[in-house]
Amino acid sequence: MNSSEAEHIRQACLQVAIEAYEQGGLLGLCQEGRFELAMDAIRHLTLAPFCDEDRESASRS
Repeated sequence: MNSSEAEHIRQACLQVAIEAYEQGGLLGLCQEGRFELAMDAIRHLTLAPFCDEDRESASRS
């Protein structure tokens, strides 16, 4: 993994965390609940689109 790929993963994690945190606010969750929702979103983030193997096999098709 190069630094560009790592940055894409970091940005994806930040994006899903922010979206989940904001959604938690709309749902009326407390700060702790919003944080837990954000962490759960990161835990369940699908990383397959960021994997070299997946991109290489897709480019060969």
